[in-house]
Amino acid sequence: MDLSPLRISRDFRLIFTGSTISGLGSYISLITIPYQVAQLTDDPLMVGLLGVAELVPLIFMSFVGGALADYLDRRRLVLFSEAALAVLALVLLVNSLLADAQLWVLFVVAGLAAAFEGVQRPALEGTIPRVVPLEKLPAAIALNSLSAQVRQLAGPGLAGVLMATVDLHWVYAFDLLTFVVSLYCLYLVKAVPPPPAAERPSIRSVVTGVRYARSRPELLGTYLVDINAMFFAMPSALYPFMADDLGGPEVLGLLYAAPAIGSMLASLTSSWTGRIHRHGLMVVLAAGAWGVGIIGAGLADSLWLVVACLAFAGAADMISGVFRMTIWGQTIPDHLRGRLAGIEMISYSVGPLLGGTRAGLVARFTGVSGSIVTGGVLCVLGTIALAAALPSFLRYDGRDGLERKRAADKEWAERSGT
Repeated sequence: MDLSPLRISRDFRLIFTGSTISGLGSYISLITIPYQVAQLTDDPLMVGLLGVAELVPLIFMSFVGGALADYLDRRRLVLFSEAALAVLALVLLVNSLLADAQLWVLFVVAGLAAAFEGVQRPALEGTIPRVVPLEKLPAAIALNSLSAQVRQLAGPGLAGVLMATVDLHWVYAFDLLTFVVSLYCLYLVKAVPPPPAAERPSIRSVVTGVRYARSRPELLGTYLVDINAMFFAMPSALYPFMADDLGGPEVLGLLYAAPAIGSMLASLTSSWTGRIHRHGLMVVLAAGAWGVGIIGAGLADSLWLVVACLAFAGAADMISGVFRMTIWGQTIPDHLRGRLAGIEMISYSVGPLLGGTRAGLVARFTGVSGSIVTGGVLCVLGTIALAAALPSFLRYDGRDGLERKRAADKEWAERSGT
């Protein structure tokens, strides 16, 4: 891997460290909440409905968070939302200590966590292009992906062990403890002030961001291809029920970790991505490969074959993510970066959230395996259709986008008199 962003940027090192550690605890809770819902209800649809509870606050607050990220200090927004997420971890801990844990608390916390994520992620993603050189964005994105994969590998495995050996409140307590580290790291990050002549948050400023996204075929391509892949082929809501057939709660963490195994292997060999310029084509190929991996996971009849197929899908998703985020980071002007990051968050979150509901609903009629296989097939077919409908996305060259961003940033600086 290209480790230069960690060497040359102190603030990137702090963000990387804090995100990795707090993300580990959050990922454990991310797995524990659906497991707890499954234990309380024994209904895959109820697990899938967690995504619905998260969807509305996520969509609304992504627009709000994006507008705020273009007007306020992005570091302060990240720090505020991280503190709010820590409070929610405390609520989960208290609920788990009750004699009868309340199902509604899990849904409320899931919705509020999505809302604060909607504030945090646009500000965080808008910060990265400010703390590393633009030419190093693919390397920084790959490192952030590696951080996510470490969390996805260690988090599920640790969650599986904890859920099998200790009470759930210890699982949530671990999550709460990790926020102490992340809050300290974020506190040390230097201020990331808004761009010159920043637009005050308003409906008009949000509409400006939406119009800009609609005017750029390469951006629309990244949104639509990913939504299609995640909506049809995101089987994670079914993992608790797959685990019942494959070995029990001890293997649940392995199922959640399997995509990260492939993602990490792809990340550790990711230096080649900096030499590829047909970013749109790579997003399409990777999305199709994700669907193929999910089909294999649905057809497999042994734990290790399921894990292998999910790992293949995870590698494909990581490659797609690197090129999608490179398109975003290297082409969008800084004064629009927060608002577009909010739109991006919706694009890569709506699919998985609604996909869980789709998977749970279809599983009621076709069974778990049938839901996974049909979703994978529809993902592949949808990717082919979108590729045919978006020829300019397939032709997109990253070198053109990088030059366009530099010109747009220069024009905005001249207009604002800086």
